[in-house]
Amino acid sequence: MFNDIRIRTAITVVLCLAAFVYLAPTLTSDLPEVWKQYLPMDRIHLGLDLQGGMHLVLEVETAKAVESTLERTTNDLKDSLMENRVRFKLNERNKAGNFTFEFPDVASRDAFDKILHNQYPDLEAASSEMAEGRGLVSLKIKDKRAAEIRKMAAEQSLETIRNRVDQFGISEPEIIPQGTDRIIVQLPGVKDPARAKNLIGRTALLEFKLVDEENSLSEALKGNVPEGDIIANESRMDRTSGRRTDIPLLLKSRTLMTGESLETAKVQISDRFGEPHVSIKFNAQGANDFDRITGENVKKRLAIVLDGVVHSAPVIQERISGGQAQITGSFTMEEASDLAIVLRAGALPAPVNILEERTVGPSLGQDSIDKGTWASLIAGILVFLFMIVYYKWTGLIADIALAMNMLLLLATMVLFKATLTLPGIAGIALTIGMAVDANVLINERIREELHLGKSPRAAIEAGYSKAFLTIFDSNVTTLVAALFLFGFGTGPVKGFAVTLTIGLVVSMFTAIFVTRIMFDYFIFNRKIVSISI
Repeated sequence: MFNDIRIRTAITVVLCLAAFVYLAPTLTSDLPEVWKQYLPMDRIHLGLDLQGGMHLVLEVETAKAVESTLERTTNDLKDSLMENRVRFKLNERNKAGNFTFEFPDVASRDAFDKILHNQYPDLEAASSEMAEGRGLVSLKIKDKRAAEIRKMAAEQSLETIRNRVDQFGISEPEIIPQGTDRIIVQLPGVKDPARAKNLIGRTALLEFKLVDEENSLSEALKGNVPEGDIIANESRMDRTSGRRTDIPLLLKSRTLMTGESLETAKVQISDRFGEPHVSIKFNAQGANDFDRITGENVKKRLAIVLDGVVHSAPVIQERISGGQAQITGSFTMEEASDLAIVLRAGALPAPVNILEERTVGPSLGQDSIDKGTWASLIAGILVFLFMIVYYKWTGLIADIALAMNMLLLLATMVLFKATLTLPGIAGIALTIGMAVDANVLINERIREELHLGKSPRAAIEAGYSKAFLTIFDSNVTTLVAALFLFGFGTGPVKGFAVTLTIGLVVSMFTAIFVTRIMFDYFIFNRKIVSISI
């Protein structure tokens, strides 16, 4: 029995030492270099309500994703009709957002129907009519496919935003879906809210388009935009004054290439002016496409367009092989870094709107920490005194286990990188009560057995064995509820569930395993003949 006590004591001591090691960086930043090199340096991560930061509710314009898909598919259909020599006229979008094809005769309409049926299963006619031999067909995305696109847009937006935030370097962000088209983003400790908003909400659609140098820009600015062209602004910065101006350009509306083929994007410094720019590299397929595009358009200007703004429009001097290009635009280092992040993370499939924005200051967070800490300390002291007054020396054993419970709970949070929130502090306060509840059951059982005339050893043995099932059942049912809160809850609810879950598991260990070690020590080693209970 003595060897068994030593083994259990050694396990407890090792766990306590490990807990101190994990909690040391949280308690003090003045640690030796040897510690920093070989031992854990993680601290308890504070949530948004304690550390301060940003809370955003975003809405994904999933309808825009459907419209973009319809536009791309319609343009592809237009090319197919031209390749098959089908006569048609493509009208602008109608009020419903659909494209209308006009055909001069029945034969053209029949050819169109055949191509639509065989090659474009996602499209269907929203309306169709024939009059005087001429046909009008308005196209839309099928309802089932449109629902799939909306769902995929919301899911892809969530993943893209998560990738951007991770690369931005914010620790313990909370990014979760809400409903079908909303995303909740919580960024604890963010120092620059405006920069974070720009990083998250930026669509980052990268396109390569040719500059139309054949038609007149001045006529286009008067409203006579040639068919197949668009007007976009090129953002330029004067190096001497630092003033940024917009220069209008006439571009071909057809996108030769998008950022979907990007493999990587990184910030580099220009040798000529010492300014940062973003160097991009395409994957194998993108490199082949870029090689072909530049080879076919030598001596023409290729505009690099990001979210509708032209960042540069250099003249293609020769075929560019290797799949590499540069995005310049008089960036600051911060702007270039953020641009590289959003390009690496990928473009959002649809625009994102900020519906709600809240900024929590660190002073409010510190006030919450102070009040929560005092509440937990007062609760702990009251429980500590009650156990000693009511159960005497046996209550002191329960108090030692309670202190160890708090130590192991906080260390476990550091180990699993859990985030401490204000509701999480409430969970710790609840855990204090739950932790001694098990010892109350054990002590009452021991007291009953002693009243029946049993010896201290027999009373302790019976007290633990009879109370165990009750303790186990109550903790398991609470643990199941906590796990459901963690799995289905969000934000504050999840923070409460985290500390409650860890606290319940740890309290089972301290209340049953640790206190039994102390009882067995006094029974078998000190040979006590009575119990102060």
